[in-house]
Amino acid sequence: MDLTKHFIKTKQPCADGFRWFLRHHQEGSNYQELLDALVNAGRVNDACWLLAQFGPTNETLTVDHLSATAIVFAGSLRVRGNLDVDSVVHAGQRIEVGGSIFAGEALVSGDDIRCEGGIRSNGRLASGGGLKAGWGVETAGDLSVKGDLRAAWDVRCGGRLSLSGQALVGRDLIVQGAVACEKGLVAGGSLVAAGSVHASEGLSAGADIEGGMHLEAGWGIKAGGAIQARGAIRSGESLSAFGTIRAGAGYGVFAGLNVQVEDWDTSARVCASEKPEGLMSGWWAGVRDV
Repeated sequence: MDLTKHFIKTKQPCADGFRWFLRHHQEGSNYQELLDALVNAGRVNDACWLLAQFGPTNETLTVDHLSATAIVFAGSLRVRGNLDVDSVVHAGQRIEVGGSIFAGEALVSGDDIRCEGGIRSNGRLASGGGLKAGWGVETAGDLSVKGDLRAAWDVRCGGRLSLSGQALVGRDLIVQGAVACEKGLVAGGSLVAAGSVHASEGLSAGADIEGGMHLEAGWGIKAGGAIQARGAIRSGESLSAFGTIRAGAGYGVFAGLNVQVEDWDTSARVCASEKPEGLMSGWWAGVRDV
């Protein structure tokens, strides 16, 4: 794709960026060559803006290892070894890495991110498709996934977590902000969030489930340890914990919100080590034995 000055001007670029283009590419430029030139000139934000305006291509860059200050590529990235970038990794299509991924500022893809090792971003991480890690995932900022999130080890997010799919995490899921999931969340260890947790389907953890504000699931909530929140606990179906179930001061515990009252004894059971204070709905079934 060739980009002329008239074509770029229709996208209303910033004045400084357009002046740079006129000085260096007066006669126009190939799309990817222009992205590379912007990155090499230290204008990474301009390169990301250009990619957002003109979208992805079907090109694929395949390398053994990739280490750079920044990379903005309109197609897919395929790295057999490690991907190690000081600042921004932004791909218009998918990212596939046989080793591990490190991004110093941000990791962004227009499609799936698949990594055989671990993934770490010192800023945000945004996948336009699914996100799969053979080890763990760690971000200092927000984590956004348009598909499913799958990680064999921990997932640690320093900001908000938003998922269009489901999450399957082998160990702990720790989030420093709120969690919004359009399907379900499953963690082999603890599921802990500093903000509210909302899942349209179920919440399940092998250990404790903790919410910094409200806990809410359209289906059931099940924990191998305790379930606790500083706000309300709301479950569309059953609530089950080996430990206690405890809402915040002045808030209630609700089970069976999506179940008819006559079916509470089978589909809105509440099990815990003791009857929760403030149990507003659901069928108290006593201590969980399995």
